[in-house]
Amino acid sequence: MKKTLVRAVTGAALAGLVVLGSAAPALAAEAAPNDVVVVDEPDTSDLNNIWTFAPLGVPVLGLVQSLNGVPGRLLPS
Repeated sequence: MKKTLVRAVTGAALAGLVVLGSAAPALAAEAAPNDVVVVDEPDTSDLNNIWTFAPLGVPVLGLVQSLNGVPGRLLPS
């Protein structure tokens, strides 16, 4: 009986800490509601090769080059 009571109290305490921990960001955000978040543009100066140029979300030219080499690797010479 005592072990069950200790487990229940420990579980309730841990659940309370989880709730309090998840509410901390929301409570911190209320402290300064007039602050403006400024997000700078990402540095894309190094994204100019065929493996990172992805107008469709897939690096198209790199994908074509990669698929072009598949038959030579699958078929024995």
